[in-house]
Amino acid sequence: MRSRTIPTGSYDGKVAVVTGGGSGIGAALVKALRAAGATAVAADLRPPADGVELDVTDAAAVQALVDDVVAEHGRLDLMFNNAGISLIGETQDLTLAQWDAIIDVNIRGVVHGVAAAYPQLIRQGGGHIVNTASMGGLMAAGLLTSYVMTKHAVVGLSLALRSEAAAHHVGVTAVCPAAVDTPILDKGQFGKVRGRDYFLKGQGVRRPVDPDRLATRVLAAVAAGEALVIEPVQARLAHRLQRLAPGLTQRASIRFVDRQRRLAEQAR
Repeated sequence: MRSRTIPTGSYDGKVAVVTGGGSGIGAALVKALRAAGATAVAADLRPPADGVELDVTDAAAVQALVDDVVAEHGRLDLMFNNAGISLIGETQDLTLAQWDAIIDVNIRGVVHGVAAAYPQLIRQGGGHIVNTASMGGLMAAGLLTSYVMTKHAVVGLSLALRSEAAAHHVGVTAVCPAAVDTPILDKGQFGKVRGRDYFLKGQGVRRPVDPDRLATRVLAAVAAGEALVIEPVQARLAHRLQRLAPGLTQRASIRFVDRQRRLAEQAR
């Protein structure tokens, strides 16, 4: 049963850190947390006026932020490892610097958040870690190889950690939405296809997910202890089909990539 309503009082007095909290999903999570009664620290390379500057690729900085929050508030209840970047393009065209950049943010950034927050949650007897992945962490889409790799890693980390963390009363949730209406959709282009159009068509959704609605859904799922948040309904159907007929979805992905390549050739 998917929870869509945040239980009254479930976040009253809770303390949360949200990386990538300056825009997009992160900003929506900060807003939703505060509306639900939590203290939410928005951490970002470009933070809002009431946020803090943070580079998630800097493990010491992430640890210092967690330590500062605990020192100020006495605890940390929720760690949202949300910061992320994307790259669109042929795998053979990616430079090692690009591979390093996306691994550093999307994988190491999450690892740094877990490494800093998880021991604290254990020490205080509970809490919750929320890792923002993507539908790309559940299904493979060509021309997004580096992004898909990192998001699969986030899902794997989350589900494995969930099994360990249960004994410490620490919950773990991976957020796996299809294209969300955030600036990250407009960061890339492949031939004639803008990043926004690629993400929508590649993930089989007609319109991007509203970040505020997603944030509410995530907080409801965390309160209910859910392992995965997959939105919208088309994404859940696609995930189910992929599990039942992986060969079918792979062939569809191949056709989609071939079409994008033809469009790219036309653009030259």
